[in-house]
Amino acid sequence: MDWPALTVSLTLATLTTLVLLPLGLALARWLAVTPWVGRPFIEALLLLPLLLPPTVIGFYFLVALGQGSPLGAWLVASGIRLVFTLEGLLLVSVLVNLPFMVQPIQRAFAAVPHSLREAAWVSGLSTWQTFWRIELPLAWPGLLAGMALTVAHTLGEFGVVLMVGGNIEGETRTLSVSLYDKVQGMDLQSAHVMALVLVGVSLLALTLVLAFDRVGQRGRALQER
Repeated sequence: MDWPALTVSLTLATLTTLVLLPLGLALARWLAVTPWVGRPFIEALLLLPLLLPPTVIGFYFLVALGQGSPLGAWLVASGIRLVFTLEGLLLVSVLVNLPFMVQPIQRAFAAVPHSLREAAWVSGLSTWQTFWRIELPLAWPGLLAGMALTVAHTLGEFGVVLMVGGNIEGETRTLSVSLYDKVQGMDLQSAHVMALVLVGVSLLALTLVLAFDRVGQRGRALQER
């Protein structure tokens, strides 16, 4: 096991989840309840990371924020370097993991019957109070599912991580990049260990997502009764 790479991966996954949780919560709730006609376009933008090759996202990240771009040059002059740094990895990780955080939470909020919101408003609760007392307690399985998927996907991401972060030991070399290096070096025993860890994390995340979904369905059924 490449322990420094595992540490970098866990750090990146934790930071990505912490950054995305409030952002994903606000965006998912808005998408779940808004009748705005432009909502499908916003949802399509959020789903792009699921369809685009990660290298495409990494390429445009480098084009926009690399030292050769005006913005990238200004950031470097200001002492901020995003390419080949953990900070850059975090920024691009937030972008590629948006759908993994937003989609489960959006489905959870969309499944809350609007009649419950109306009943809460009639009872004198404000929109904010309704969110905290009615919607969030019903949607919490979606939050946990989004967090589980974000962590698992961050740990397994390869293409965009390699393009933006490179392969700096102890700084930007993640577990997936280290696995690639081990295969290239024919160290198959170490590669097996790291691959099994990634498979286990992905399987655990999917199991949790399905379990949280069932819990959420039961909770909504009881609430409707």
